[in-house]
Parts: sequence; C-alpha cells; structure tokens
Amino acid sequence: QVQLAESGGGLVQAGGSLRLSCAASERTFSSYAMGWFRQAPGKEREFVAQISSSGSREYYVDSVKGRFAISRDNAKNTVYLQMNSLKPEDTAVYYCAGTLYSGSMRLSNPTTYTTWGQGTQVTVSS
Repeated sequence: QVQLAESGGGLVQAGGSLRLSCAASERTFSSYAMGWFRQAPGKEREFVAQISSSGSREYYVDSVKGRFAISRDNAKNTVYLQMNSLKPEDTAVYYCAGTLYSGSMRLSNPTTYTTWGQGTQVTVSS
C-alpha cells in the first residue's frame, strides 16, 4: 500500500495562492488515480479534485473550477494541487488520497480511496 505525505499548507490572504504537494512512497504510485479532499471544522470531508493515473483526465468540484489545478509527476511520485484566487471558504485541512479504481462514477466518494495522507492545514484570511 502506497503511503502519502502532504506538504505546502499554510496561512495566506484571500486572493493569494498556495501549492500543495503529496509525495508517495512507492513507484506503484503511477498506478493510482489521485484525489484531493478537504475538511473544514464541523463539516464532512469534501471532494476537491482528482487526476487519473496517467494524468490524462482531471475532475474538479464546481466551487474550485478555474481556480485550482491538479497535476502529477509520476517520475517524482508526486501529485500537486495549485490553488489560486483563494477564498476564506477554502480554509480546511487538505488530504491527498489514492485509489486503484479507474472509473469516474465514484471518484468523489471518499470510500473509493484506499490510502490517505495525514493532511495539511490551509487557512485563508479575509
């Protein structure tokens, strides 16, 4: 089972940018579709974005389309989430997650993912 570790979170003003990284422990990373989720205090974990194992397909929740971009570098076993035009409502703990499921029907469901990172805090001040 691949292990994941996020980094890059922090405090940023509204309108600013951050890039999150998620490093995987194994070369089997390239077989996994990778997702980013977030969880704000008192709220359920929310799907943010997913990228297919090859990087050819990307999916986003409507609230981040046009502001966030997911990418991956399979040579570096790393997936990224570039977050621009950040808003206070983007404040949350962000998690990366991996799945060997290659379809699109369940990609936003956290139970589809079998491996998770520990999370990184993103705080956007107004």
